[in-house]
Amino acid sequence: MKKKDKYNIAVVGAKGAVGHEMIKLLDASSIPVGEFKPFGSARTKGVDILFRGKTYKNNELKCTREEFKGIDIVLSSPGASVSKQFAEHAIAEGAIIIDNTSAFRMDPKVPLVVPEINASDIKEDSKIIANPNCSAIMMLMAAAPLHRKNRIKRIYCATYQAVSGAGATAMVELYNQAKEFVERVEKNPVSKSDLLAAVQDETDKLGKSPLAKSVFPHQIAFNLFSHNTAIENSGYNGEESKMIQESKKILHDKAIQIATTCIRVPVLRAHTEVLYIEFETRMTPDEALGILIKSPGIEIQNDPQDNHFPMPIEASNKKKVLVGRIRQDLANENGLALMVSGDQLWKGAALNAVQIAEYLVNQAK
Repeated sequence: MKKKDKYNIAVVGAKGAVGHEMIKLLDASSIPVGEFKPFGSARTKGVDILFRGKTYKNNELKCTREEFKGIDIVLSSPGASVSKQFAEHAIAEGAIIIDNTSAFRMDPKVPLVVPEINASDIKEDSKIIANPNCSAIMMLMAAAPLHRKNRIKRIYCATYQAVSGAGATAMVELYNQAKEFVERVEKNPVSKSDLLAAVQDETDKLGKSPLAKSVFPHQIAFNLFSHNTAIENSGYNGEESKMIQESKKILHDKAIQIATTCIRVPVLRAHTEVLYIEFETRMTPDEALGILIKSPGIEIQNDPQDNHFPMPIEASNKKKVLVGRIRQDLANENGLALMVSGDQLWKGAALNAVQIAEYLVNQAK
């Protein structure tokens, strides 16, 4: 990318959960921005968007070349089908697209980038740079530094994914269901004399009378379920397959074996994961800790004495991924077990995209 005093930046999907965070993080970044142009659907056309002290009107995206005239960088998170529709028009106007959707991730010509891990995959002629799946990012922030020191043969990963991964409407659904349950408890005849009995009574009723839902296939409040992507012929769901395929691409290691189980949990924001990692040779917890402490983008939260390890409530609105509970895998002499927790909307999406934009600006000639 050509070096400039200021860069013209567009955000596609500006009023979505990720787009909102992209704008907030771009606002706080060191990137010198000239023209700022937000885009969204017809539903959000004309909505006010605040950026660096100035109010902008959200533009309806019509997927034309003219919309992107003069734009240098596009931060994109509108949904895969929309990204595919507008991409060629933005590229034709000379823009570089940093896309948060799944549209281009497995395209062999498109770099799939976590800046702390593989920023060098971005080439001078890269027109689209893909943001990886949020759960893959969290896993690799811990796994990649260890992999560089001692090749990983196998990863087993279980995820506990916040509703933010399904967008703003999913976050509202969790809130509404929690509110509805509290209202049911308060209306229960025994609530004033025995609150716990009222809570138990209303909990027992949820099986036959679940809380109102429209976003998820199952009630999410006070519940958890297998990730709400389609089950494929392999038996894995779409989220699990993304983690497996994308991780191999990012690590440049097709031979690494990865198995995942992705679960949606009633947490508003930040994903948590449990990793079991098998290395080619033995690595001790202290060795792993020493590597991770020095790794960018990671904060160690590993306090066995107080049983204080990574938690989503502490990872939310944090740029770094929390890593801890590092211990030997007692079932595998070359294995370690650990936990990670990271903000899905930040490092898992918007922050990673803005960091890629910062890398482009810093590398501009």
